[in-house]
Amino acid sequence: MNKYGKENKPFLFVIDFLGENSVVIPLEEAKNNQIFYSIQGQTNGEIKPNTNKELSMKVDSINYYDYKKQFAIIHKGLMRGDSYLANFTCQTKIETNFTLEELFYYSNAKYKLYFKNQFVVFSPETFVKIKKNEIFAYPMKGTIDAMIPNAEKMILSNEKETAEHYTIVDLIRNDISQIATNVKVTKFRFVDKIKTSHGELLQISSEIKGTLSNDYKNHLGDYFHFLLPAGSICGAPKKKTIDLIQSAENHERGYYTGVFGYFDGENIESGVMIRFIEKTKQGLVYKSGGGITHQSKLEEEYNEMLKKIYVPLY
Repeated sequence: MNKYGKENKPFLFVIDFLGENSVVIPLEEAKNNQIFYSIQGQTNGEIKPNTNKELSMKVDSINYYDYKKQFAIIHKGLMRGDSYLANFTCQTKIETNFTLEELFYYSNAKYKLYFKNQFVVFSPETFVKIKKNEIFAYPMKGTIDAMIPNAEKMILSNEKETAEHYTIVDLIRNDISQIATNVKVTKFRFVDKIKTSHGELLQISSEIKGTLSNDYKNHLGDYFHFLLPAGSICGAPKKKTIDLIQSAENHERGYYTGVFGYFDGENIESGVMIRFIEKTKQGLVYKSGGGITHQSKLEEEYNEMLKKIYVPLY
């Protein structure tokens, strides 16, 4: 990333959760490597005709009592003070009548990625944007079914969700402050509406802005190495929280909750790899989760994890 940045060479990057497996290739080579992206409307994919096929998806949900055991590990860690907020995720078996490539083409999301017939992402969450020498981050924390009466008022006034959002905004503001100056929260807790095949969700985000050095292109890889993993999908403090979630989760995240994006020679757009379907030897799995605090209630968190198993086809 540093090399291509210095050369003003456009490139695509795909970085896994722990930063152990990364793909960084010239933008024009992505398609030949069976990597298709669509980022805020910019895509290297073909324009596909409309399909009349309706999505069918069978979900084999994780057993509630198995979830309860894993949740208990997270909750005990929170009560010990190992973490203030831990993002706990699960792997759910699914079956669908769409291929991964079809899911990429026909889904609707700000950040979409089809990766070598291994996984597909349709994420609503921005990681960071770099516009000239300004960096913007958009932590997303807080989800509610938009069909619930007074849903927006409920989530904005929910003490647990508010505390969770404050924690992540503070963490990411601190991260950005290590690489940028004049760091400030420019928008706090605004509401996005996300359409899904099961209805609409409301999700809460904030905007953080900072100023990078004038030679920022020379340090793109350094910035991402420092900022990852994304605070919204691990928690705070990062290192101890990662240890905690790895002790509770019974699956490898891999590229799930990593980040991907592209550099156009001047600017960077990137998204967090949530809303994620992966092909495994046992079939397709959908990875989803949510933030846990000491105030979290088991049943509510279980239901939120299930609510996030959707495809944005509409």
